[in-house]
Amino acid sequence: MYSFAQRSDTQVVDEPFYAMYFSKTDVDHPGKQDVLKAQSPDEEEVKAQIFSGHAKPVFFIKNMAHHIEVMNNHDFLSKCVNIFLIRNPKQIIASYAQVIDKPVMRDIGIEYEWKLFDELNDPKSIVLDSGLLLENPESVLKQVCERAGIAFQKEMLTWQAGPKPYDGIWAPHWYANVHKSTGFEKQPTSERALPDHLKPMAEEADVYYKKLLTHAIRP
Repeated sequence: MYSFAQRSDTQVVDEPFYAMYFSKTDVDHPGKQDVLKAQSPDEEEVKAQIFSGHAKPVFFIKNMAHHIEVMNNHDFLSKCVNIFLIRNPKQIIASYAQVIDKPVMRDIGIEYEWKLFDELNDPKSIVLDSGLLLENPESVLKQVCERAGIAFQKEMLTWQAGPKPYDGIWAPHWYANVHKSTGFEKQPTSERALPDHLKPMAEEADVYYKKLLTHAIRP
């Protein structure tokens, strides 16, 4: 999201269906009440807002797989170029464990990402692996842009550190590390130890991760 926000032709929105997700589940995340106050929980209302017109020609929506999973209908995805961002499940789970004591498979989203990718069966779908991206950000992003039908802009490679005006209201709970970043660099937190009780989930998630990884853009 930070990368695309640097483009001169792009407007971004951060997780517009977060309140909808809360309204349909019993999940309790940090800042839940703030999210419910800040966003509409109505799925159709949010969709209408998304497609009501924008100030710039490219509109980038950062979604979470577990938000899409609880929708009544995700038909709007057929109107989008869908980028499936994946990451080594051990890193995702270790990261979640810093904020949520007992994350579950739905939290990390990789199982549903695979199911959705397979269901869409769309040749325009793009799989972007964070590890491969870090090997050569410019090469990978150029390919992402080409496949998305937009021109690459070098500004996508860097951004200013700190909070952003387009961050969701939940940013103080989740974005501490990304706020320190100024570009695509491996973070020390990616080497966090995985708690023993979460290792079985990591093994299960790795099956879906490897399926998606075969479709990922290579540097």
